[in-house]
This record gives sequence, C-alpha cells and structure tokens, in this order.
Amino acid sequence: MSELVDSKRISLNQITTENWSLQEAIEGCVRNSVPSISIWRHKIREVGLKESKKMVEDSGLAVSSICRGGMFPAKSGSERMERIEDNKRAIEEAAELGTDVLVLVCGPSPHKDIQESRRWVRDGIEALIPYAKEHNVKLGIEPLHPMYAADRSVITTLGEANAMQQSLGSSSVGVIVDVFHVWWDPFLYEEIKRAGGTILGFHVSDWKVPLPDIFKGRSMMGDGVIDIPGIRKAVEDNGYTGPIEVEIINQEIWDQPGDETLKVMKKRFVEHV
Repeated sequence: MSELVDSKRISLNQITTENWSLQEAIEGCVRNSVPSISIWRHKIREVGLKESKKMVEDSGLAVSSICRGGMFPAKSGSERMERIEDNKRAIEEAAELGTDVLVLVCGPSPHKDIQESRRWVRDGIEALIPYAKEHNVKLGIEPLHPMYAADRSVITTLGEANAMQQSLGSSSVGVIVDVFHVWWDPFLYEEIKRAGGTILGFHVSDWKVPLPDIFKGRSMMGDGVIDIPGIRKAVEDNGYTGPIEVEIINQEIWDQPGDETLKVMKKRFVEHV
C-alpha cells in the first residue's frame, strides 16, 4: 500500500474543465483551494498571452505546465518548420506564464511511414532544444496510448520516449508519465526506473471498462482499473515529487458544473492517487 499523497500536489489540468474559460478555471481553482493549474494553449489564445499572465499572477496559482506543443510530423519541410516555429511560441508562453514544462503531444504521421514520422519528431525536438534552454523551459515527451498512434502521436510507449530523450542527451528534454496512456505497458516499471531524473510531469485519470469513448474516454480516479498509487510510488521513487495533474477528457464530466468536478476531483485525489 502506497503512502497517502500530499493533497497540496494536486493540479487542475485545464482540459478537465474544458467548458470553462481560463478566467473561470483560475477562479474555480482559487475557490476550491486547488493550488496549481496546467493551462492549455487554446485557452490562452482566447484572451491573449498578456491577459493570461495577468490572470495567473493576480490569482497566486502556480502553473504546473503548458499543454501542448509537439505535432511535429508533416509531409513538407516548410510545414515542419512552421510547426517548430509554433512550438517556439509555446515555449515563450510557458516562460511568460511561469512554468518550466511544455508538454509535447508529438503528432500523428501524415502518411503510412510511421518510422519516418518518428524521425521527424526527434528532429523537431532537437531543433527546439537551444530555444528551450534560452527560456529555461523543459520539453516533456508524453507517450500516448497506441490507440492514438494514427491521429495524435506516433510516440506510444514510455520506452520510446525514454529512448528519444536519451538519444537527444539534453537536460532540457524529459518525459511525461500519464497513467491513462501507460498503465497497460508490461515494461512500465522498468521504464519509469530508466526515466529516473528526467520525469517532468505525472498525470492522473482512470480507465473505465467499457471505455466510453476513444478520445473522451478518461474517467475520474477510482472509477477504473489503473493502479494509480502504484504508478505514483514508482515515479516518486525515481525522482519525481512535483505537481500531479488531474487530466480528464470526458464529455459527461465537461457538462457538469465545474465546481462539482473540482470537489469530486479533490476527494478522489486523496482516496485514489
């Protein structure tokens, strides 16, 4: 049995309350004593970076990460360069909003050569390292569950993410461990150990059976089959003691009042993380 999690480590990943604006999410965190927030870039665009920064500073919240960079593969070199430039804007946003973690959802393949797309992912991250260093931001490679290989990310295991991080050999690059994406992996605990010292984020939700939807399929902690405390203990034993983001993409949860979501989220965090 893992030790109880420190409730002060909870962070609202903003996608969990997708129907809230950035201002509403910030105010909801303050109201419900959630000390940290992970901000999504589409919410920043709605109000602009300057106003987003002011909201965060006025609230006193910590920003655990910015979601998301990545999406590197594209058929043409010019498209790939455009995506690198967009990632540079994401690095700037992270720095301005006071976090040192940019989460990378690496992107799907634009054709059937998935290995070439993986090379493009590596090339894209490598191109960003100097800019990330300049802004004191780290790039977190987040492997996604294999069911997302065709439309969201060609990086599908923690082993792949670790291999890429190690091949790049930069302290500006690490990995993100999201339980929804990695819980099934027979090599998970070996790969968490291998990632020791490079884990930049830990995300929690649950895998309910049957899965209600492929994209909007995550459930509240405690409603599914994932050994969240076991995975948490492993990442802690291998050096990660930072914020724990609750990241739930689920239409039913989106449609309920945000304050209710945060109340349940805090209760389940203590009980099931």
